[in-house]
Amino acid sequence: MTTRVTRRRRLWTAVLAAVLMMLGLQAVPATGQPESRAAAAAAQVLTWTAGNDIDKYTSAPVTAEAGTATIVFENSVATGNTIGMPHTLTFVTSDPEFNNDVQLNILANPNDSMGGRHTAEVTLTPGRYFYHCTIPGHGMMQGILVVTEGTGEDTTAPEAAAQVTGTQNTQGQYVGSASVAISATDEEGGSGVDRVEYAIGDTGAWQPYTTPVVVDQVGDHKVRYRAVDKAGNVSAEKSAAFTVVAPSSEDTTPPETSATVSGERNPDGTYIDMATVTVSASDTGTGVNTVEYAVGTGAWQPYTTPVMVHQVGTHTVRYRASDKAGNVAPEKSVVFTVVAAPPEDTTPPVTGVTLDGTRNSDGAYVGNAKVTVSATDAGGSGVERIEYSLDGGPYLAYTAPVVVDRAGVHTMAYRASDKAGNTAAARTVTFTVVSSQVPAPTCPEFDERLTVIVGTVDSGVPNRITRGRCLINELIEDEKQWSSHALFLKHVTTVLDKLFKDGVIDEREYDAIDAAARESGIGKPGQTEGYTTILDGSAASFAKWQHVGGGSFAPSGDGSITSGTTKAGLGMLWFPQRKYGDFSLKLQWRDDAPGTGNANAGVFVRFPWVHDHPEETRPEWVAIKYGHEVQVLDRPDGDMYKTGSVYGFDRVGLAGAGVTQKGTWNDYEIRVVDQHYSVYRNGVLINEFDNIGGQDFTPPRSDDPGTDGRRFSSGYIGLQVHGTTDVISYRDIRIKEL
Repeated sequence: MTTRVTRRRRLWTAVLAAVLMMLGLQAVPATGQPESRAAAAAAQVLTWTAGNDIDKYTSAPVTAEAGTATIVFENSVATGNTIGMPHTLTFVTSDPEFNNDVQLNILANPNDSMGGRHTAEVTLTPGRYFYHCTIPGHGMMQGILVVTEGTGEDTTAPEAAAQVTGTQNTQGQYVGSASVAISATDEEGGSGVDRVEYAIGDTGAWQPYTTPVVVDQVGDHKVRYRAVDKAGNVSAEKSAAFTVVAPSSEDTTPPETSATVSGERNPDGTYIDMATVTVSASDTGTGVNTVEYAVGTGAWQPYTTPVMVHQVGTHTVRYRASDKAGNVAPEKSVVFTVVAAPPEDTTPPVTGVTLDGTRNSDGAYVGNAKVTVSATDAGGSGVERIEYSLDGGPYLAYTAPVVVDRAGVHTMAYRASDKAGNTAAARTVTFTVVSSQVPAPTCPEFDERLTVIVGTVDSGVPNRITRGRCLINELIEDEKQWSSHALFLKHVTTVLDKLFKDGVIDEREYDAIDAAARESGIGKPGQTEGYTTILDGSAASFAKWQHVGGGSFAPSGDGSITSGTTKAGLGMLWFPQRKYGDFSLKLQWRDDAPGTGNANAGVFVRFPWVHDHPEETRPEWVAIKYGHEVQVLDRPDGDMYKTGSVYGFDRVGLAGAGVTQKGTWNDYEIRVVDQHYSVYRNGVLINEFDNIGGQDFTPPRSDDPGTDGRRFSSGYIGLQVHGTTDVISYRDIRIKEL
């Protein structure tokens, strides 16, 4: 969870909010209030307080009167805050179910310049306001304020009336159907009609009235109705009674009926935990009038929604229907059995590994080693998949023994998941392969990504091993400095021609890789400048970075760095060597969070020097408050800002983020030109964000400097860590000034 204090808003809303904040915390007054009513509420003070809890305000008002009001928000020692935790009070303006005419965001903590007590003048209008704390993790710290016109202003209920129309016979009965139209008025100068409601029969539930109510079922009926004004006054309940009869007809044919049973089934056809019976009826004559059902020998009941049967055992559901001419269909039935669900499988599979091959006297494998992974599941659901990762690479599906023939020390991680979703903890095996008569492959580059990616463009073609034992990605030298785009395309064509001839790729894949190469722009003017590596995983490279705050990072020995699992708290690893203005930052990240969760992390850009900052005493918060965080989070729940989001300013959902499997290396490019931010994941543009402002600035308030949406035009680079469970790995961090 990112702990940054901010809120969602559109850019222009952010500008307006900032200007109003400088004047004393924003409040947009409502218009059109009668002077008498506004004056009546002018003296009201509405007070919210907060303490140590992050799931509720210590106190909050429930109701208020329309007109001007003084909002007081206090988060201090006096209100129970003993640990200095900040809280906010924010009125939501983006939900159409609630009033949106008051823009209010107050951040308070016991140590701020106001001692945690802040006030704002607002003008309230009748309706409901939704408020909450915008600090992530305070999701249940919320409530609703109901505003009325004020006592003594409007106490008169509206008037409601109804008219029944349709074709009537000589007895006044409605033939075929009747339509009930309801209207309502409120006295002149009143608060106005808020809503009209109706209910069918004496016991039916009240429903919102929007269009005339059509009743076509044969029989006696009563429609009740009422109206409510904006001051909450409810009119007396009234009703319209009438009778519907079937039209004259020679219809002597009963309706046709059928039923289906649905639900999760065992191989023997029994339903697990529940079966749902859906009944349908049709009539080509006068039309269906009633549908009924009965469970077992029970009484007949009106059928309105599918019948759900939960009780374990064998059941019979009977059903029938009648038409408006009085014809009744013969009774039918369906028979089925419901059984209890088996106990939940919570036990992950058990994995094992064996190595085969010719070994020398030192125990090394000569030429190659064959690694065979096995898995069994005792939980009952069965093994669904086995995966492996070689030398820190992405996890791949294991389908056959893996033959490793590159000389060197290798580590293979492996794991398995069952059909209940339990995943075994990854285990590893380490072994050494030495050269034999077959030399190790000489590949231009080392690139084990899952698909062929040219520059930043993903072709979608699997990154296969070629006849020369190099991967396709390793043959396309997109990291080389090409003097022209045409020369690079000629090289790619030569590679593709050979791969096609060898049967490694087909014609469609040839075209996909060729198109990616052309789109990449490699070799074009502006593309030839090289990237500078600022972190390669070595101790010397790592020593140029600094860590502030909680958490930790350490080199992993394979060219990557990984956050630790022993030091808790929010922290940041940052590169203090120099500031960057316009740039393209490229890196790879991998989600290594334990268990089934996902890591929450991010990349900070354009923040100022973190030590001894005049507006912040905690260095790790300088990047949060004065820079931009490009989020890394593939978790389907929790924080609304997913991978690719500019945290607190521009949100990307999981669909836009392009989620990959945990344990997979992801390419990330963050390109910043002027105040335009572009975020690429695995070669796909997943977010663009235009930052307003653009000039260096002094934030208007020390306790909430970022709410006006502006950030610095240059700054430092940093990597976020959230502590011991949000384990994240980074590698190959490069930057190019634009």
